Amino acid sequence: MITSEVRNIYFEKTIEKLKSSNLIEGIVQIGSGVIGFSDELSDIDLMVAAPRVEDAIVTKNTVYQFLKEFDPIYIKEKQFSDDIFLLIVILENKLEFNVSIVPRELLSVKSPLWKVILDKTGLITKKMNSEQEKFENKQVKYDIGIDLPFEFVYCTIGLDKALRRNNLIYAMGLLETMRTYILYLQAMNENKKLHQFKAYDTLETTFVNEYLKTYPESITLRNLKDSSEKLKVLFEKVLNKSSIFTMETALKRLLKIH
Repeated sequence: MITSEVRNIYFEKTIEKLKSSNLIEGIVQIGSGVIGFSDELSDIDLMVAAPRVEDAIVTKNTVYQFLKEFDPIYIKEKQFSDDIFLLIVILENKLEFNVSIVPRELLSVKSPLWKVILDKTGLITKKMNSEQEKFENKQVKYDIGIDLPFEFVYCTIGLDKALRRNNLIYAMGLLETMRTYILYLQAMNENKKLHQFKAYDTLETTFVNEYLKTYPESITLRNLKDSSEKLKVLFEKVLNKSSIFTMETALKRLLKIH
């Protein structure tokens, strides 16, 4: 486990390393650490801003070398566009870093949990404040890009077929997808940070208790059918509280049939 003292040491060392590079214009802390790391399992999440788009790759390589000095077990590099990168770094003591490298002009706000740690020009803060204003003015702050009511009902159709075929493994996968859609809805209902949301234990206690009861005691055809019915009831209950999604009459009919 990582104590808060150890994490803070790594955090400060990382910031000092990054500050030293002329390729790094600013650093933005993101995630739960902005308001205080929740426990010893929390990661260090940062956005590192390059001054120009054309500096993105060389800045990413610089950050990579800095983090490599911690002698990590593994570094995974991901690329989300030509100019946006993510480094996932896992240390021997299991501390994890998630460091994105983004040109200043492409910085964005996906949740209200951010804090400028370093701003060499004043332009990082200006950009983040501008993006925060856009985020706050979005009608749907956490657009997941899918029609939740349709996708949930469509899952029940596939689930019905899987159960009829006695395909329990596929049926369990569909049940998990249905649970995921319910979690999305509940998180939005509670105005939670949906982007990379994992703090399910902070959701309303009543909901959590009902949600956990949808899991079967054992994997049998009958139990999976019961789980499906419980999930349908819970989905409709959560959906009724949504200010974003509604269910068409035809979809309600489909939900009852399957």
